[in-house]
Amino acid sequence: MYKVIIGVVIAAAVLIIGFMMIDPKVNNNQTTNTQQTVDSGSAYTIEGEVNKPGTYVLSDGITMGDLIRAGGGLTNNADDLAFFEQASLKAGNTYYIASKYDATDICNNEPIAKVNINSDTADTLTNVNGITTSIASSIVSYRTSNGVFQTVEQLMEVYGIGNATYRKVRNFVTLHA
Repeated sequence: MYKVIIGVVIAAAVLIIGFMMIDPKVNNNQTTNTQQTVDSGSAYTIEGEVNKPGTYVLSDGITMGDLIRAGGGLTNNADDLAFFEQASLKAGNTYYIASKYDATDICNNEPIAKVNINSDTADTLTNVNGITTSIASSIVSYRTSNGVFQTVEQLMEVYGIGNATYRKVRNFVTLHA
């Protein structure tokens, strides 16, 4: 029994060493390439209705339009009222392009009912499941103090909106008419 266990351990060690010798620089190259790429820009992540969602390393000071182009452009279901193409983005953040139509609706012939967080009243904002009366008041107060929302992600700066609420409502809001 012990001979079998010793044989298995030796065989495993030989296999591990063999695989390391096949391409010993795999980990080093990946680390070096990533580090060189990050040194030349900052990471921005885009999700939702873009052709290639993911994280892209781009120069600082980019706009939403730049990130959308990096993500391969918009899909046919992208809601162009839910983002400003000229909005300046912050490095390290994740940005979302909302759907115009409900993806679970096979016919996709009725657009999703949405509210405008930059112009609608607090009463109208409460029509979205997840926006309570107090959150609606906080949204109106925030835009009064800080100006219009440039990105949907700014909702997370509003008192009372955390990651869970943001994810629940982000597909049901627009930024302009």
